[in-house]
Amino acid sequence: MQHLFLRDILGRLMRDRIAAISLVVVVGYLLLAIGSDVYGACCRSRQITPAYNRTDMNHTYQPPSWAHPLGTDFMGRDVLLRAVAGSATAMKVGVAASLLAVLIGVSLGVAAGYFGGRVDHFALWIYSTFAAMPTLLFILAFALLVSRGFLYAPLADALHDFSRRFHVDTGMIAVYLGIGLTGWVSLCQVVRSETMRLREAVYVQAAKTAGHGALHIIVRHILPNLFHLVIIYFTMRFALAIMTEVIVSYLGLGVQLAPSWGVMIADGQERLWRGIWWEVAAATGFMFVLVLALNLLGDALRDILDPKLRS
Repeated sequence: MQHLFLRDILGRLMRDRIAAISLVVVVGYLLLAIGSDVYGACCRSRQITPAYNRTDMNHTYQPPSWAHPLGTDFMGRDVLLRAVAGSATAMKVGVAASLLAVLIGVSLGVAAGYFGGRVDHFALWIYSTFAAMPTLLFILAFALLVSRGFLYAPLADALHDFSRRFHVDTGMIAVYLGIGLTGWVSLCQVVRSETMRLREAVYVQAAKTAGHGALHIIVRHILPNLFHLVIIYFTMRFALAIMTEVIVSYLGLGVQLAPSWGVMIADGQERLWRGIWWEVAAATGFMFVLVLALNLLGDALRDILDPKLRS
């Protein structure tokens, strides 16, 4: 059933030229990210420096040329290779943070909408609390706690151990958690309202009469009917997570060790007045194309999946 549903979505996207191009662009970035990550892992296993991290102090600030299509930075590193490698950081942050936000939002929203009562009151309290927080300030504060070692000692040790074991920048973990823990509120509200409507549906009442438990009804009857909301939200949250990571890394509180578009912009802006524009242009251009494609794809998915718009 889900297989046919996904095929129908893909078929409709392919009939829309802008949506199809957006999907191809997003898939292209995904393949770049996977390739960069695999390449980085191979370099680590062989204990060699990846091409995007190789420095050449004799060729710093080189303008775009055949040897370096987007020039070099202040350490002589190839800007194009660093921008491509930065796509891996962006995609990982987008996927991880959006999945975490979807997991929290759907779980809490379904529980509140289906069970009601105290569960609903608790959900209302917790998402009202998070909705009242300045999201960016919360993420910055959380990233500061993690990256500067201000967390509770055992928790900080666990994060650093996880970082070493899986070769993940500690700042990236902070961004994952910060964005994921703040990005679920709107989805939770929508899922809660939709679940309240679905729990009164005839087929749900029939399942209750047949003696099926709450978990069975939620998994078999509620969640499949919320799938379209999750797809739309995930796509749009993905773009926002990428932009947030760039902002946090630009401010020096996010990703520091791995290539990041935010770090590239922060490094390059200091030399714009000298006419060295290519590092900022590369990072901004790569981010702009991906975020634009994600937003266009999200709009197309909303038009396809939203019953009100389809009618």
